[in-house]
Amino acid sequence: MILNTGNRTDIPAYFSEWFYRRIREGTVCVRNPYFPEQVTVYRLDPAVVDCIVFCTKNPRPMLAQIAGIDAFGQYWFVTITPYGEEIEPHVPDPVQVIADVRALARLMPKREVCWRYDPVFIMGRYSLEFHKTAFARMAEQLSGSVNVCVVSFIDLYEKTLRNFKGVKSVTAKERRELLTSFVNTGRRFGIRIKTCAEGEAPAGFGADTGGCLTKETLEHALGESLTIPARVRARAECACLLGNDIGVYNTCGHGCLYCYANYDSRTVAENRAQHDPASPFLIGRARPEDIVHAAKQESFRNGQLRLPFF
Repeated sequence: MILNTGNRTDIPAYFSEWFYRRIREGTVCVRNPYFPEQVTVYRLDPAVVDCIVFCTKNPRPMLAQIAGIDAFGQYWFVTITPYGEEIEPHVPDPVQVIADVRALARLMPKREVCWRYDPVFIMGRYSLEFHKTAFARMAEQLSGSVNVCVVSFIDLYEKTLRNFKGVKSVTAKERRELLTSFVNTGRRFGIRIKTCAEGEAPAGFGADTGGCLTKETLEHALGESLTIPARVRARAECACLLGNDIGVYNTCGHGCLYCYANYDSRTVAENRAQHDPASPFLIGRARPEDIVHAAKQESFRNGQLRLPFF
């Protein structure tokens, strides 16, 4: 199975101590975000967990103990964007995160690191030229440490519109101009540009539109072929494997205005106050009304080696 950690919150940045304790103890309890009394228990065992997928803006808290998860296959998405504190109040400086990505990449081959440059929006000083320049600077610094960058444009969810006043969609013309620039920059520095849920149009500008967390992506990271059961896609426009997430919505402390996973800062503060590093739950503990079941887990590895692709 594939275990995701980053669709609902940033576990490496804020809950690394809890995560490593869960690994040592071998289980984690996850509440259904829509039916909280339903609890799923996952075994954290490399015999059944083929790959742990991380998505973070700050991998540094994980680095000191990262040998503790060497038995697991890993795929890392690290988001590095050029926005200021008025947009991302508590995200570390990109210089730090780039250094940490380079350190993480040196810890291969048990993990693979992908850079995410998203979400992209055009507003105020964050112009087309700003993005082209910032992207090129980061790509040069990350060259040799990552070979893929995932780009997506801002989605105007209700939460986003409420928290990020004045933001607008990026036009088709702006997307074309930026993606063309990003693809050309990527070629200079050995970084392939993928788009996330942006349709097929970016393929015409040289971007890879096949998906950012596909079966093929994970096979390349693991060096093995996988036999993955057919499953319903989380979104019609997305080919990625997004199930089995152990995070909790409304718990990320970065405070990004564009965030889809947080309702507001007050809710985040209330939830984070209930975090106990010793609990099998990320937030809170067991409740009398809980309906607990063990997840059905099985390895997808089929024993066949996967040849590298470029």
